[in-house]
Amino acid sequence: MEQVWFRPLVWLDYRLAVIFALILPLTLLVWSLLQRSDAIQQLLIIYWRVASLLMITIYLMIPSWPIAYVTGIVARILIPLSLWFWVDLNDEIKDSRPTLLKLVTTSWRWAITIYCSLGVMAFIPFLSCAFAPGSVETPFCQVWLQAPWRYKEIIHPNATPGFLGFLGIIGLVSYVLYFIYFIFIRLAKQGRSALEQ
Repeated sequence: MEQVWFRPLVWLDYRLAVIFALILPLTLLVWSLLQRSDAIQQLLIIYWRVASLLMITIYLMIPSWPIAYVTGIVARILIPLSLWFWVDLNDEIKDSRPTLLKLVTTSWRWAITIYCSLGVMAFIPFLSCAFAPGSVETPFCQVWLQAPWRYKEIIHPNATPGFLGFLGIIGLVSYVLYFIYFIFIRLAKQGRSALEQ
């Protein structure tokens, strides 16, 4: 496959995603469980629900399905929103006593917000991969598929791309249904409060 000049930047983006979207929030979740910090735990649980769209995107990219380019940019928009949307969690974290966990969590929130914002801006030109017929076969678009293909080789060496894409579609349908429930039922009932029942 013909190489494109920005391929190293795409791979850098995937590496940063592993750090900011996987390793750090997983570490923070375990840390918050050990420290019994309810607000940070709740924030991270919400984060993982929203960020699951990133994993769905990876599974949709394995069979080179154009919708993955849309879900990828939507995930980068929703993640920062989910981290700052909740008034009660923001207030509880802000008003809690200063701890290293609080400092690291706040730093991570800002870092992933900046990372996702820059990612959205950088990814906008690649939305054409989702809408222009046949463009997903071009090196310009396929550069984003190389990391998911490598992931498939390591994690699912015997699975077909179509089957993994089917799992991605099931995940996407479930995600969309939950998102609709959240917007029209939960948000209407509870507003921007994450802790009310």
